[in-house]
Amino acid sequence: MNITIAGAIKEINADEWNTLAGPDNPFVRYEFLSALETHHCVGERYGWIAQHITLRDEHHKLIGAVPLYLKDNSYGEFVFDWSWAEAYHRSGMQYYPKLVVATPYTPATGPRLLIAGGQDYVAMAKHLIAAALRHAKNLKVSSLHWLFTNEQDTQQLTQHGFMQRLGCQFHWSNAGYESFEQYLQALSRSKRKNIVRERRHVKDAGVELKTLNGHEATEQHWSIFHRYYESTFMKLGGYATLSEDFFREVASAMPDSIVLVLAKQDRHYVAAALSFRGADTLYGRHWGCEKEINSLHFEACYYQGIEYCITHGLQRFEPGAQGEHKIARGFLPTPTWSAHWIADPKFKNAIREFLDRETHGMRHYIQELQEHSPFKT
Repeated sequence: MNITIAGAIKEINADEWNTLAGPDNPFVRYEFLSALETHHCVGERYGWIAQHITLRDEHHKLIGAVPLYLKDNSYGEFVFDWSWAEAYHRSGMQYYPKLVVATPYTPATGPRLLIAGGQDYVAMAKHLIAAALRHAKNLKVSSLHWLFTNEQDTQQLTQHGFMQRLGCQFHWSNAGYESFEQYLQALSRSKRKNIVRERRHVKDAGVELKTLNGHEATEQHWSIFHRYYESTFMKLGGYATLSEDFFREVASAMPDSIVLVLAKQDRHYVAAALSFRGADTLYGRHWGCEKEINSLHFEACYYQGIEYCITHGLQRFEPGAQGEHKIARGFLPTPTWSAHWIADPKFKNAIREFLDRETHGMRHYIQELQEHSPFKT
């Protein structure tokens, strides 16, 4: 077995990487990660330095990989550890740099241990996890974090001593609905009436919506979308790290993964929402608008996505991080996971105690929210 650290994904063959990544999750595909690096959406400027782990067999065939980054901040991770960094600072220690296994700026659960089919998953996972830990120790970083891990990877990481962290998102599941109307009939009367009212607000405002894939979206469409994408950060704060060229490249390289909703009023574009399509899941990612129109955010970001899933037979819709307001629209609380290794023994114990308390509270939170399901009982 041969382990290497790649300082850029272009050092790895695209077909080899995608053979490991598979078709299910667009955010671990070579094209997505490569576009981030090519257009400087990651790198020194934003503190995401590629350190991708590769595992090759005796024939030099790529049989395992991990998308790994060296971080000097916690921006764009969506698993919040600012308080941990502050505690380090108060103690006169450095929390940054740290290592993070993730897709930058993307709070979507997916594989983090990329392992070739036909290989012994447990054995290969052991090699990759050990390699990540060795790299963390060699760099003398404070910690190593695996974000939004799927169930299989979470179990492996826990068995190797990583501390679990429980989070919560709100996901929609397709119960075999044949139409949006049939979906509405599964909801309680009050929630159904609210959704109908919200959709009517958009229609009465004269807003027309159109959904495009990467083949159909033009350069003009991407310019419009990116302007609204940037406007969201201008309103809410933060950095619009993803460039227009990034979105154009991803649309060109992964056209069938793109689900772009554009909204027009009086023949003028007023809003846009971007989702990515996996094998059986739609992932809502970005939204922006020129002006506030009653319920347009719900229509473009949620209802259009639900209709898309029903029409195309997708089983899940993950519209992004946070948002208890999603429950009333059919998105139920769903656990998410991350896994953490802390180098310093004192802080490891303190963070473990914090995570124990946080997990207890998060389980109670999820259970309580489940009692507010909008579906008929």
